[in-house]
Amino acid sequence: MTKSAYVALVTCFNDDETINYQATRNQVKRQIAAGNNIMCAGTNGDFTALTFDEKVRLTEEVVDEAGGKAKVIVNAGMPATFETIKLAREFDRIGVDGIAVITPFFIACTQDGLIRHFTAVADTVSVPVYLYDIPPRTQNHIEPETAKTLARHGNIAGIKDSGGTNESLNAYLGISREMDGFDVYSGPDHLVLWSLQNGAAGAISGLGNVLPDILAGIIDGFNSGDIAKAEVNQEIFGNFRKDLYGLGYPPALVKRALYLMDETVGASRQPALLPDPEQDRKIVEILKKYGRIQP
Repeated sequence: MTKSAYVALVTCFNDDETINYQATRNQVKRQIAAGNNIMCAGTNGDFTALTFDEKVRLTEEVVDEAGGKAKVIVNAGMPATFETIKLAREFDRIGVDGIAVITPFFIACTQDGLIRHFTAVADTVSVPVYLYDIPPRTQNHIEPETAKTLARHGNIAGIKDSGGTNESLNAYLGISREMDGFDVYSGPDHLVLWSLQNGAAGAISGLGNVLPDILAGIIDGFNSGDIAKAEVNQEIFGNFRKDLYGLGYPPALVKRALYLMDETVGASRQPALLPDPEQDRKIVEILKKYGRIQP
């Protein structure tokens, strides 16, 4: 099975915090040029700061720009099943390749509640649905047994694991090995190669916004059997992650690093952290170290 990489694309904003759709399209082009697919309206895309209508238009713009040259998955997950289904139907209409559904946030869910939530969404749309587990942000974790139950649904095609540990990723991989048609995509950037070597279908990466070529290098190396190439790129990816994420909240740092490379991506909507000159200086030094901007 050929592995694939998706980048959890940033959403670009103008100075007045409206969405800069053309700049976002440019980021789609950049990822396609590197050989990566797109995940739209995810954590790195500031989805919690976007309105319903903005998510729909954003997805339309991204799908149009991708033009079949890359696959597009979009996150429809919201706290309420009602709104999640409304969004999912819109994305289905647009013609995305898959719909990711992040676990409900703010609302504390039982495992039975999660099963009912994801099943209701998967019953509603024709395109494949992917579970999206990121408990550090939502406080709701998809237990392996719950994932296994959901994997039996004919329209639930896999899971994006952003739990951040080998343990949770390995548990989902065990389900994938046992059940055909249930793919696992790794979220943690330091586990991309490890996950591929243990059966993952690919990776969905936030850090790929800044290092699209390095992410693609891990995937290409693995797919071609050039493990040395994959290992070199994974080492770069992991070291960059350690350096950058050591400064604070990962999605905000990815967006800021990309901004310091290309100001058209803009800042994030408030109340995101405001830029800090000292932090910017440290990010610039990291970008110089990895050859992303000139010394």
